[in-house]
Amino acid sequence: MKIENNATLANGVKIPMVGMGTFRSDDDVLQKAIKSALENGYTSFDTAWIYGNEQDVSKGLADEKREDVFITDKLWNDFQGYYSTLKAFDVSLKELGTDYIDLYLVHWPGKDKFLDTWKAFEKLYKEKKVRAIGVSNFLIHHLDILLDNCEIPPMVNQLETHCYYMDYKTIEYCKKNSILVEAWAPLGYGSDLLKEQVLIDIAKEAGKSSAQIALRFLIENGVRVIPKSVNSNRQKENIDILNFDLSEEQKESIKSLNKGHRLHEDPDKFF
Repeated sequence: MKIENNATLANGVKIPMVGMGTFRSDDDVLQKAIKSALENGYTSFDTAWIYGNEQDVSKGLADEKREDVFITDKLWNDFQGYYSTLKAFDVSLKELGTDYIDLYLVHWPGKDKFLDTWKAFEKLYKEKKVRAIGVSNFLIHHLDILLDNCEIPPMVNQLETHCYYMDYKTIEYCKKNSILVEAWAPLGYGSDLLKEQVLIDIAKEAGKSSAQIALRFLIENGVRVIPKSVNSNRQKENIDILNFDLSEEQKESIKSLNKGHRLHEDPDKFF
């Protein structure tokens, strides 16, 4: 299965299929990790206001031409609502030291404000302060409401997605509505996913690591991945997943790992 290095969003913007996550990483460690990631071929970096590391992302990318990197940022729950979203965006823009963000996401659906928030996102998009807009942790019922009430549909939905938790219904829903699914915690953060014998055996067959098999499985399901690592060798592994295929038999074996429940927060309960 040939998979391009870049996915094309509904509005034509291209986004690398593999990016670097920055959750729970900051200061010099993150800055150095970003520089090593750049050396290892990464051009896409995912941050969020709540991570407290927007400035560190900016410093890590300081030597790069702005048009050569793809920055994703996210609006935190506390700032949902039309005017508060616009103010929060300006703060993040200043922290990042840039005049535009490539992809801006609503971090969680929250309780009752995401439609007002989305109106602000549409304004930012029309003003070309963001190249693409999307959501994170939105389930089908959230997306139904948004799609019924928006002028500009979301282009991305970032979801907890890994071999232990494949929400195929939401993934398929997004595909049908031209929404690219991104996986956060694609290696099952906080779990023993990479110790699963199924992944170890397939890794031996393919001459790859368990992490590469787990990430490739997501890629072959049309899901973009943003694994986080501050280790240069692991960064190399994580991005080197576009040059091999999984057989149908291997994919069926990996599907058996799906436990059908989350390792992390439920979007319907996290406000």
